[in-house]
Amino acid sequence: MSISFEGRVAIVTGAGGGIGRCYALELAKRGAKVVVNDLGGARDGTGHSDMALKVVEEIRAAGGEAMSNGGSVTEYEQMQAMVEEAKAKWGRVDILINNAGILRDKSFTKMDPADFELVVKVHLIGSAFATKAVWDTMREQNYGRILMTSSSTGLYGNFGQANYGAAKLGLVGLMKTLAIEGAKNNIKVNSISPVAATRMTEDIFPEAAMAMFAPELVAPASLYLVSEEAPSSTILGAGAGAVHAANVTMTRGIKLGEDKRNPEGVAAHIGQITDRAGESVPQSGSEQSMNIMTVLNS
Repeated sequence: MSISFEGRVAIVTGAGGGIGRCYALELAKRGAKVVVNDLGGARDGTGHSDMALKVVEEIRAAGGEAMSNGGSVTEYEQMQAMVEEAKAKWGRVDILINNAGILRDKSFTKMDPADFELVVKVHLIGSAFATKAVWDTMREQNYGRILMTSSSTGLYGNFGQANYGAAKLGLVGLMKTLAIEGAKNNIKVNSISPVAATRMTEDIFPEAAMAMFAPELVAPASLYLVSEEAPSSTILGAGAGAVHAANVTMTRGIKLGEDKRNPEGVAAHIGQITDRAGESVPQSGSEQSMNIMTVLNS
């Protein structure tokens, strides 16, 4: 099976460097027309530059089609304008990869509330704004592929990244709901949890690991997740040529006796409650209620 993006129009946010640049180049190589979006700021979100234009020049030099956009994902009107510009030039928008992000790492006790707010705004609200800007177009087309960028910090936690982790797990919740809402219009929504050596991680990765975790090695999983053959509501982790899946699971749980429906009863049975044998991967929030009814009637 050969995956092609011929005839597709893709928007990649934060595509001026790192993983986003790799997405834009590979999409274009496989036939997509690409909107390269990047505000061009520093890792902490400050400043501007012409990073997006340089990637567009790379794509055009290789024979592809691309346009640059310097809009901020935190400004909904700018995202709307970006989508309208793409539609005016190419008639449609088929793919959105929400990749833009910043870091302002500190332990929670030292973190300024403004830094918490901004990181959540860029990653979570920014992805929601960009997605909202393409949503009705994708519904009208009866086709859309959207990728959220989650993180191991959001899925599993990491010291000094409370703001980042909150945003990244929030994106999983957004993905899961939109995957349900978009299904009838052939809109598939997934998440990638990348591990790559970029300017976002340059002070985390040892130098010896930089080449091993090259950002282009995340692209295969991400492009699969925005392809015509993509699943939906799927989280893949990727880095250094390895790919795995992550899931939000639910244990079967137990029925507490009437005299045990208190904190002490939960404490006494916490081992059974958290036993992962037979756990499931719910496909919607309603399955929690269904699971409770099954346990109560067992």
